[in-house]
Amino acid sequence: MNPPDASRREGTRLTRDAGIRIPLICGAMYPCSNPELVGAASQAGGIGIVQPISLTYVHDYDFRKGIRRTMELAGRRPIGMNALIESSSRTYRRRMEEWIDVALEEGIRFFVTSLGKPAWVVERVHAVGGKVYHDVTERRWAEKGVESGVDGLIAVNRRAGGHPGELGPEELLDQVADLGLPVVCAGGVGEESDFLRAMEMGYDGVQMGTRFIATPECRASVPYKEAILEADEDDIVWTERITGVPVAVIRTPYVEAAGTKVGPISRRLLKWRKTKHLARTWFGLRSLWTLRKTSLDESARREYWQAGKSVAGISSIEPTGEVIRRFETAWLEAPPS
Repeated sequence: MNPPDASRREGTRLTRDAGIRIPLICGAMYPCSNPELVGAASQAGGIGIVQPISLTYVHDYDFRKGIRRTMELAGRRPIGMNALIESSSRTYRRRMEEWIDVALEEGIRFFVTSLGKPAWVVERVHAVGGKVYHDVTERRWAEKGVESGVDGLIAVNRRAGGHPGELGPEELLDQVADLGLPVVCAGGVGEESDFLRAMEMGYDGVQMGTRFIATPECRASVPYKEAILEADEDDIVWTERITGVPVAVIRTPYVEAAGTKVGPISRRLLKWRKTKHLARTWFGLRSLWTLRKTSLDESARREYWQAGKSVAGISSIEPTGEVIRRFETAWLEAPPS
């Protein structure tokens, strides 16, 4: 056994910004981010991220009560919140502002923003001493985050589940490393060796999603979890049919029968300036229902299951805390790079 590396005991920029012990984020997932999962990730020394639409629409919590329940399960250790901010809907913008204000009132100080320009979130969060990390898939989005004053970047690569980027983890880090912010690797991390490889590249931490679906704390259906265990990375395909833009899912008979491309009419509506917003809104609302239904349905009638290429390293359903403790041990005991 290698002696603990003293520099790792001091943590990374991510651990210091988030107030956590191990540089690991349990990423926000619709619809899989239930309080038990988010709380368990934080309680074990990483940080779980609340996804407001999952919390309220899927898991039926009043938002404030849901945060309090998650914090209780986390043992009062830090949790974070995800803010999806790209929307021209005034109603949605007001709702997201309300959610952020409630989160701040309840003591959340770490936020992950996705889509859009996060300047208004940064202003609110920085006013109380919090931190904002921004999801990016390429340099131009990272630059918008820097312009907005974010504290860190979450680099979503082509191995990620959900909405992946087009670049590999090395190429994406090369694009954004010189911007001077902490960078978190999101995509392709399912086992300890993936984690250590990302840290050796120069990342400040990792964000994991798929690995945490295959846990008892996650409310995803048993067939969904078993599909993750059985899949290899070649079984992950991108489909446009859920949200109108590529989503990484497990190739199943249902996905193959449905196809992975939108039809010609939908494609035109998504590209034409006058109809783009309406089409994306329609796809978005439909995806909320589709993913909620398919991810939690134990009958597995419709096998639309999001996952990233990290499935290759996931072979068992195990408690969230045990997963994080394995990663922490690997991190502390790895030879100095």
